[in-house]
Amino acid sequence: LASHLAEHPESLQLGGERRDLSFLFTDLADFTPLAESLDAGLIVQMMNAYIGGLSAIVFEHGGTVHTVVGDAVYAMFGAPLEQQDHAARAVACALAIDAFAQAFASEKNAHGIPVGVTRIGVNSGPAIVGNFGGEMFFHYTAYGDAINTAARLESANKLLGTRICISAETAGRIPGFAGRPVGTLIVK
Repeated sequence: LASHLAEHPESLQLGGERRDLSFLFTDLADFTPLAESLDAGLIVQMMNAYIGGLSAIVFEHGGTVHTVVGDAVYAMFGAPLEQQDHAARAVACALAIDAFAQAFASEKNAHGIPVGVTRIGVNSGPAIVGNFGGEMFFHYTAYGDAINTAARLESANKLLGTRICISAETAGRIPGFAGRPVGTLIVK
């Protein structure tokens, strides 16, 4: 990404375009009560390892970490660099994050730190992506329903008792996709 931006500085200009992308959201269940009950130094150390691990997995799959809010990670695939296989990358990333998060929670639980499950939502679709913000600040971001749906799918895991929830839209873009249907959801 850094090489691309150095070779194409015009991509840093304000503005956007409509593109087809995939989005991934994570959330660590029951993190807030855990953060309130443990020593600040321990929380910082633990979250650095956790967020660092998730970020590394996103990067390994060619994704962009868009935002980290608390224990949640929001990533996108297919931007700023185009990827024809962004849906497959996002799903492979979700599976790798799930494996990492389960091992992470197991290790922490073995040491008496009650770390919950990591819930993940993935969706694909059109979004407006680019640099937005104005003269004093700009942020590379995306806008559109596809993003909101990915976030809602992450939340649906709690109700469904699942860890990863992938939209039919994303699954349909991946040849040979194998998964278990959980039903039809109506999201906000």
